[in-house]
Formats: sequence, C-alpha cells, structure tokens
Amino acid sequence: MNETTGFGTSTAPADVVRRQYLASAAGDLEALRATLAPDVEWTEMAGFPLAGTYRTPEGVTAAVMEKLGQAWEGWTAHDDTYVVDGENVVVLARYTAANKATGKTIDVRVAHHFIVRGGRIVRFEQFVDTALVRDAMTSDR
Repeated sequence: MNETTGFGTSTAPADVVRRQYLASAAGDLEALRATLAPDVEWTEMAGFPLAGTYRTPEGVTAAVMEKLGQAWEGWTAHDDTYVVDGENVVVLARYTAANKATGKTIDVRVAHHFIVRGGRIVRFEQFVDTALVRDAMTSDR
C-alpha cells in the first residue's frame, strides 16, 4: 500500500483506519489527526488507564496518544485482522509496550471498533483486558 495506489487518499473505511494505525506507530500525530473527523468520539474502555470519551482530533491526541507516550516506551497497536461491514471496521490487534515507571512489558490482545464516514473516523471504541495493562503499571514492591 502506497501513495501511487491511492491508499494515502482513499476514503475506503479500512484504508482510513490503516492510515491511523500507521500514523500512530510512527508517532505522527498530525497524520493521525487527519484521519479523525472534527467531531470524533474516541472511547477508551472503562478500567483502562485513560478511560473516557474524548472529542476533537486535538483532544484525542492530547488525552490519549501523548499520555501513552509519556507513560510507556514503544506503545504500539499491531493491527492484524480487519473485519469490514460498510462504515464499520473492527480490528483485532495487540498492544505492546514497556511501562516507564515499572519496566514491565505488555503484549495484550485488543479489539477496536471504528465507524468511518466521509473518509474520516467519526467513532472509536476500544475493548481490551484492562487488568493486564494495569498489572504492568503496578510495582511489585
């Protein structure tokens, strides 16, 4: 997938979501924000350290991506399976990272549900085993 095939400008829901993952992995918050609708609703699961619903592209990157980068080394969502039904995209993935405070690592399965309209992500919801993430944030002392 590259610019010459139209991937970079495609409004197909799976392509928009894939660009979001690539931007996140590269730490390119500007490119990530470009995949989000101005009125995006981004929900991190209850029990997750950043639980809540965030709105606006700037709000999402400030409240989620920037804070993940502060607390975790190498936080990455590895997207491996896409299930697409119209504007709905469900991605099965896994998070990997090392917590900066404890040094503990995670490798946890996750599911993400995106709704894409007009070439932008309008809604995101995360499903993850929050206990595994919190365990990595807890010191053994």
